[in-house]
Amino acid sequence: MNSLFETESLQEIESRIDKLDEKTEPKWGKMNAGQMAYHCQFPLRVALNKEDYKMKPNFILKLLFKKYMYNDKPWRKSLPTLPKFRVTENKNLEKEKNKLLLLIHEFHEKKEQDKWIAHPVFGEFTTEQWGQIQYKHLDHHLTQFGI
Repeated sequence: MNSLFETESLQEIESRIDKLDEKTEPKWGKMNAGQMAYHCQFPLRVALNKEDYKMKPNFILKLLFKKYMYNDKPWRKSLPTLPKFRVTENKNLEKEKNKLLLLIHEFHEKKEQDKWIAHPVFGEFTTEQWGQIQYKHLDHHLTQFGI
């Protein structure tokens, strides 16, 4: 399983993000490229403890979905998004790509960290799982846009 903590996977994601432009259309879903780049920042901010997402851990979601968050099986298209992570307003793609890349690099620098906050919905993840879930989320959305 790829991880955002691996240099090769980091470079792959960076290269794919760089290919996004205003004309890039989604293959599924409702977000445009700017909205997607903004949306992809949420899980990174969660892991980096940059925002306080006041959400209750959901035992049912945790039980049913946590193991799929960081395994090799691709996520289904058009999975529902947590309401706090939905993006409906237009966003400037270049600005959001730059912010996303900064967060990705900040996250990557934490590869040696062994203590992480609990995910607000899914609970505890190991360092390895955090790296895998971040990669998988970015891969899912870049695939959504054919990149």
